[in-house]
Amino acid sequence: MQWLSEQAAAAWLSTLARLASPATYAQLAIVVLAAGLAWLIAAFLGGRVKAFRTRLAPDAFQDMDAMLSGLRRLLPPVTLAIVLSLAKSLSADAVGESWLVQAAQGAALIYLIYSFISQLVRNPAVIFIFAWIGIPVSLLYMAGWLDDITRYLDSVSVDVGNIKITLYAVIRTVFFGALLFWLGRASNNAGQRIIRHRTMLDASAREVVAKLFEISVYGFTLLLLFNVMGVDLTALAVFGGALGVGLGVGLQPIASNFISGLIILLDRSITIGDYIELEDGRAGTLRDLTIRSATLETFDGKDIMVPNERFITTAFVNWTHNNQKQRYSLNFQVAYKTDLDKLFEIVREVVRSHPKVLSGDDLPLAERPDAEIEKFGDSGIDILVEFWMDGIDDGDNRVGADLLLMIWTALKANDIEIPFPQREVKVLGGPKAS
Repeated sequence: MQWLSEQAAAAWLSTLARLASPATYAQLAIVVLAAGLAWLIAAFLGGRVKAFRTRLAPDAFQDMDAMLSGLRRLLPPVTLAIVLSLAKSLSADAVGESWLVQAAQGAALIYLIYSFISQLVRNPAVIFIFAWIGIPVSLLYMAGWLDDITRYLDSVSVDVGNIKITLYAVIRTVFFGALLFWLGRASNNAGQRIIRHRTMLDASAREVVAKLFEISVYGFTLLLLFNVMGVDLTALAVFGGALGVGLGVGLQPIASNFISGLIILLDRSITIGDYIELEDGRAGTLRDLTIRSATLETFDGKDIMVPNERFITTAFVNWTHNNQKQRYSLNFQVAYKTDLDKLFEIVREVVRSHPKVLSGDDLPLAERPDAEIEKFGDSGIDILVEFWMDGIDDGDNRVGADLLLMIWTALKANDIEIPFPQREVKVLGGPKAS
């Protein structure tokens, strides 16, 4: 017991002597100067960087303004940690000691982690990893024990064949993997929103850029994670060759749809909102277009999933790609005794009265509502009615059905007969005499 007291007293006297040394005061002065310099740099960047001073429209970029605001608040801890890292080397060279600067740097790292979690992170798993790995690591760095703990964790290993897995590698992979994929997802979501709100690009170009950006972000994130795990990236060349063989044999349909999706997005043959009719007669509005497939939404609430390859190898009809105006026709029959001049005037007036039918003297003659004789039928005269409208005659735009009812009502009001089928039967030869 007396030995422990003597050791504690000796340690206390050694600490007091160390704290009272000129080197400690010099390190304290370096820390204060570094903190002041970091504050000046943070204030300068916050006032000069345009992205930190611009207020974004919340309806266009949603939470982008909140993220930039969080980045503005991260400037002081980031600059403090960087400046103290440089000051540590300066203190070691000029003073011969850097333990106090290192402790201040560890405190700055804890401050940075806390600010990062509170300002930007909403994922509970990422918060847990930063709180229970990042902060303890910073404390170990402050105490100067991090290198010893790292060497010990690196010595705890398991051999799986030719692969050596250490506890330090596992912890490092979990920590940086969570950080990288969270940053990748956040960057992808922010980039997707920005790209899709660039009005100078059309819808197809925005989709191309958005998809390529997504692939690039996650590909770069995966490469960084491989580097953190210590995987030799040259081995990926062998894997890439094997993947190419797999694509050529077993994954050919997936590769074909992927390449077809890129071609569709680049050549702009279809865009979101187009009404498309497939070769088999199915039709719908293009609601979503991905690298693998397109989604056509029908007017009866069904989704048609169409592989991208079909838009390259088969014929289809795009009703509204270049022009929303469509021409439609209606057919009905009237009796032969009908006054056709009166009928045509009635029908044209009825069609012109519909609010969704395009009409007016400013339109070309070919686009105005019209009624004419189509042919002479067995039971009456077949009448053809043609009209133009914006959009598709289905779903909310049931113009054809409305016009048929309006025409029937007008014909009935003007005593115009719609004939029934008529057949004339002749009996040849009389009854045989008994």
